[in-house]
Amino acid sequence: MRCLVVADLHYSLPQFDWLLAAAPQFDLVIFAGDALNLGSAVDFRAQIVVVTKYLARLASLTRVIFCSGNHDLDERSADGEKIARWVAGIREFGIVCDGDNLTIGDTLFTVCPWWDGPLVKARIDDQLREAAALPHRRWVWVHHAPPADSPTSWGGKRFFGDVELVRWIAHHHPEMVISGHVHQSPFIPSGSWFDRIDTTWVFNAGLQPGRPPVYIVLDLDRSEAFWLSAGVAQSIDLKAPLQRPAASLREAPDWLRSLDRIADPSLARPASAAG
Repeated sequence: MRCLVVADLHYSLPQFDWLLAAAPQFDLVIFAGDALNLGSAVDFRAQIVVVTKYLARLASLTRVIFCSGNHDLDERSADGEKIARWVAGIREFGIVCDGDNLTIGDTLFTVCPWWDGPLVKARIDDQLREAAALPHRRWVWVHHAPPADSPTSWGGKRFFGDVELVRWIAHHHPEMVISGHVHQSPFIPSGSWFDRIDTTWVFNAGLQPGRPPVYIVLDLDRSEAFWLSAGVAQSIDLKAPLQRPAASLREAPDWLRSLDRIADPSLARPASAAG
């Protein structure tokens, strides 16, 4: 099973276009939050309409997982906590999203929402406890914020990770956690796109402008992870102990090299994307 991992596209439509073009080559696309951009001049309600159409197109091409990030929060619950209410609506396209589980073969994927307060945090506690009882050999979490005190959450001056996630990892020991949120981590000293906490691999692709976005490919059958950014390609062996730095990717497989050729900005967007 090959998984394409992105996060933090922040309403970059050229990056969404690339994602649509790349998706058919993968068994699963994992979008680890922040599809929207709260700092954009485009009203967030219009962004939701456009992004929803992109996600619907994406789901027509392959399986899709989407977790909410902090930029995706559009309302407050009755209890006053910020939530991404619009995300629940993408389930109608078959997308696995906040609060859901997906089993593919012997791999269980658990999708966690962004939590803004104690009630949603408590629901994640319950969600993980219930998911742990489901049959699986490999357990993968999708959680927008990376763990605290990890190179994947290093911002250059301090860590921006989630302390509760560290506790959840220590309790449940998933095989992988896929995150985003801290844009610069993979590109700065002491930061990284990958980490290992005990037996759990943690990933954060980071963010770069332009097309294509930064992305990670997980080849779960071969236990390999690839990270591709502008001018840099690296890989790690998920069966081996944590080792830094990651190896430069010198002999990329054909299916991976083909992604670099998806660069035509004239690819059609969803009909309403221009408006």
